[in-house]
Amino acid sequence: MHPMRVILTLMLATSLIACSEAPQTGDAGNNSAATSSTAESASDMSNDSSTAVSSGNPFFADSPLYLQYPPFDDIDNSHYGPAFERGMAEELAEIEAIASQSAAPSFENTVVAMELAGQLLDRVSRVFFAMVSAHTNDDIQALQQQLAPQLAAHQDAILLNRDLFARIEGLYQQREELGLDPESNRLLERYYISFVRAGAALSPEQQEQLREMNARLAVLETQFSQNVLNEVNDVAVVVDTAEELTGLDEALIQAAADEAEARDLPGKYVLPLLNTSGQPALASLQNRELRERIQRISVSRGNRGGEFDNRAVLSEVIRLRAERANLLGYDNHAAYILENQTAQTVAAVNQRLAELTTPAMVNANREAADLQQMIFDSEEDFDLQPWDWSFYTEKLRAARFNFDASQLRPYFELDNVLIRGVFFAAAELYGLSFEERFDLPVYQEDVRVFEVFDSVGTTLGLFIADFYARPTKRGGAWMNAYVSQSDLLNTQPVVGNHLNITKPPEGEPTLLTFDEVTTMFHEFGHALHGLFSSVQYPYFSGTSVPRDFVEYPSQVNEMWATWPEVLENYALHYETGEPMPRELLDKVLSTQTFNEGFATTEYLAASILDQALHQLRPEQVPDAENIMEFEAQALAEAGIAHEAIPPRYRSTYFSHIMGGYSAGYYSYIWSEVLDADTVEWFKENGGLRRENGSHFRQTLLSRGGSEDAMTLFRNFRGRDAEIGPLLERRGLN
Repeated sequence: MHPMRVILTLMLATSLIACSEAPQTGDAGNNSAATSSTAESASDMSNDSSTAVSSGNPFFADSPLYLQYPPFDDIDNSHYGPAFERGMAEELAEIEAIASQSAAPSFENTVVAMELAGQLLDRVSRVFFAMVSAHTNDDIQALQQQLAPQLAAHQDAILLNRDLFARIEGLYQQREELGLDPESNRLLERYYISFVRAGAALSPEQQEQLREMNARLAVLETQFSQNVLNEVNDVAVVVDTAEELTGLDEALIQAAADEAEARDLPGKYVLPLLNTSGQPALASLQNRELRERIQRISVSRGNRGGEFDNRAVLSEVIRLRAERANLLGYDNHAAYILENQTAQTVAAVNQRLAELTTPAMVNANREAADLQQMIFDSEEDFDLQPWDWSFYTEKLRAARFNFDASQLRPYFELDNVLIRGVFFAAAELYGLSFEERFDLPVYQEDVRVFEVFDSVGTTLGLFIADFYARPTKRGGAWMNAYVSQSDLLNTQPVVGNHLNITKPPEGEPTLLTFDEVTTMFHEFGHALHGLFSSVQYPYFSGTSVPRDFVEYPSQVNEMWATWPEVLENYALHYETGEPMPRELLDKVLSTQTFNEGFATTEYLAASILDQALHQLRPEQVPDAENIMEFEAQALAEAGIAHEAIPPRYRSTYFSHIMGGYSAGYYSYIWSEVLDADTVEWFKENGGLRRENGSHFRQTLLSRGGSEDAMTLFRNFRGRDAEIGPLLERRGLN
């Protein structure tokens, strides 16, 4: 464990796809002052129950459960505060002992010692912030708000400790003389870079400014994320009659009725919203007025006024990030973030996004014209709007390919997709096997746990599967590491995938959309990245890689969702067990580039919006009243504004940019260049073969962040990536 881990875990709570984050900056300040501030604020966290629970606090020692799996059945809300309090105090004492020791700095007594510090804080942080995302409540949200500035101050006390930095800097200057192995040498380099980027080399006065900025940012980012969750629950769409829901699957209508009952609205129907601008129901609802109401409510989140409005929060966050970047010597926040990614520069990201924008818009305009013609052919007289796109896309799909997406759902039953699809592909490619565990506690009744075995039968780790949506869970899909692999700590991975699939009524099967199937394969790609980790230091474990590289392995894993051998194995009718007809399967495969203009355009719009916000200087940041006007102007200037295609996330509910994806949402398309080129490699080498999986695992998946990301890619591919396969995949060539 390393002292940056606390802030990494904090970021996991707010990023839409949660992987280990690259180290971020901390606040600043005189070390003794920061230590004192942390100690005082930590003591405030204690309540009257802290003494009573201290002796039995499950976080105070390593979990006694298998592979240090969290003892969820022994954890209650009263344990978190005292564990954070003690965890921060213990880590500060450990860091002070490292910084003040009389022995000359060595790699072991400084860097390795820091990797070993703060293990209690790591344990409680991983579970607490996982619950912030997956199963929150009022007590957790209140404590999260309280913790945000305290953890920022705690981070300051470490990253801005001048004596500690002097030891690290001295070792860094001598690194070529230390005889370190490659992973240890990289660890030393990363520590030095992280401390410098955190402001360790600034003057005391500048560090004080930095501390104030980061403390405020910690509060604001937490507030933004909580507003997003509270808003999505607050604006769930209430429908009066079943007739208005015509077109929806009967199981989904019943789920809407059950949701209304749970909200004390008997006789009505409630459609919860996902965090994206578009909503799944829009593809099938025949009632155009209801489709419009859903879409308008969806895109109004966080910018409609009221308690959960995020405009002022966002404006202040963007301004403070810009000011912090300037203080650290960067032109803007994007320049600061990108320096530490594989992209490296703002210019490189802007060029990549710009070169994809024109062909994406050409495709989107062609698709829009086809949909408008379908509207006219239906003897309707209105212009295509955002709430029409998905509905008429499915009509066009049905007409053009003689099938619609609803035909697929009976063949995508959840357990079949998971066990005969996701797990089957991992078994064929990597030799893995899975056994469900019913003896390990879970934090919510729908959660499942699987033990993962390697090809020789040894335990690789544990996999937590949390698939269903609920009001206590934020939107999106993500992976968490509850325990990270490390040879230094002698730990094996415990990782979880978290999705938001609508739970059907009791006794009904869970039938997935094709997008949900793809998401399940994608997230398991992240899980494999964590499970296969084989590194010495926890700093490099699993998905601890640059943000614009972390999506690459997970996107590669999506390829197996449509690989014929895999698809034929899991696409079985939930009632008859009959395989998906070959004709329908061929249609699925033939539509892979269908609607890609829309998909690419909505994604690029969000990516460009993220960059536009984070490439501003402080004085350019719009105030709350002008945030939405700035958004519209930025999209228009980039040539990505389309009346019928809103960005996948508008700025006021863009959860990614409050977490590890600030100035980093471009990462998906950046990683997809690597992904598409890798898919070509698999095809060239025979596809789903154990030899291929072993090569991918050994050269890349197992290495975490222990080597430069692009070096890992070249080790796997034998050359740099080429963009051609991506352009072909998205129909942009």
